[in-house]
Amino acid sequence: MTTKQQTGTPVGAGRRRVLKGMALAGVAAGASLAAPSVSRAQTVSWKFQSTWPTKDIFHEFAVDFARRVNEMAGGRLKLDVLAAGAVVPAFQMQDAVNAGILDGGHGVCAYWYGKHKAFSLFGTPPALGWNATNFLGWFHYGGGEKLYNELVNDILKLNIVGFLSAPMPTQPLGWFKKEIKSADDLKNLKYRTVGLSADLFKEMGAAVTILAGGEIVPAMDRGLLDAAEFNNPSSDFLLGFADVSKFYMVQSYHQSAESFEIIFNKRKYDALPAELRAIIKYASEAASSDMIWKALDRYSKDLEELKKKGVNVVKTPDSVLDAQLKAWDKVIEAQSKEAFFAKVIASQKEWAKRTLAYERANNVSGDMAYKHFFG
Repeated sequence: MTTKQQTGTPVGAGRRRVLKGMALAGVAAGASLAAPSVSRAQTVSWKFQSTWPTKDIFHEFAVDFARRVNEMAGGRLKLDVLAAGAVVPAFQMQDAVNAGILDGGHGVCAYWYGKHKAFSLFGTPPALGWNATNFLGWFHYGGGEKLYNELVNDILKLNIVGFLSAPMPTQPLGWFKKEIKSADDLKNLKYRTVGLSADLFKEMGAAVTILAGGEIVPAMDRGLLDAAEFNNPSSDFLLGFADVSKFYMVQSYHQSAESFEIIFNKRKYDALPAELRAIIKYASEAASSDMIWKALDRYSKDLEELKKKGVNVVKTPDSVLDAQLKAWDKVIEAQSKEAFFAKVIASQKEWAKRTLAYERANNVSGDMAYKHFFG
């Protein structure tokens, strides 16, 4: 039989059907190759330690970030959040992530200021007239992220990938045994702060001690500190500052722009599928917005609670603020002798000068409207 197979199907028709099937298979294979590879591996659990005590609202912010990652990852990646000291002390968190003892962590860049003064520029930069939202704009769109990576990966050779997240409101001058009425009142005070703020207050004559958040109130209670700043009304309320001091000086230029730093072991992060790396990145941005919304709610309520506990909430005098700005001039000049520090400061000033000129021209002050509606 030359025209039909035993089944009765024409030979030419059968060949055409086979070729058509092969072509369709080729198209499907090509589509498969073009599609991104999506891993469906079993759950990866990572130890993620904050630098904050469990009761601090900052630790709650770390939990909020991790929850976003865990929910978006759909069970494929789980961040197991631990409080400061669970694996290592707060100031050793970065070293532990670098070494792979921890997989990730939540803290602030100022805590690593001892490794390079420029680290603090990515957490507690000088008071250039900007707030933390404007500062994060510099990080994301003004070249800050590239400089951060240069410091972390090229200069210090750390096995770390990091994200800055969550713009913090202006931090109070802090807690004192008596009202601060002039810059002279800060001289010789045993005062707690971190990062470049330590250089600032030393310039103003204070005797500065650097401590992690959970250690401050016990040190004040034992008389090892005369005064201290930490961050905000909620943290200060929860950590018990009102039990050891009754004067809370608000407004300051020592840390007028700060954000959290979220870090991961770079080798482990780079080994994740692309979509999980994207989830971590975008979760840090989503947590950034949520943090400032929650902070507005909680900080305002807890400031009222502090007042109910007999705390005197006092605005820092303009004379002290002016003295801080003059001290910043000296700190910047001294630290800018180091080339990388000078490069970061120049980048920050360029961004702040341009963007703040726009904001100052465009944005109306809220003072007139607040007085109109609320007295």
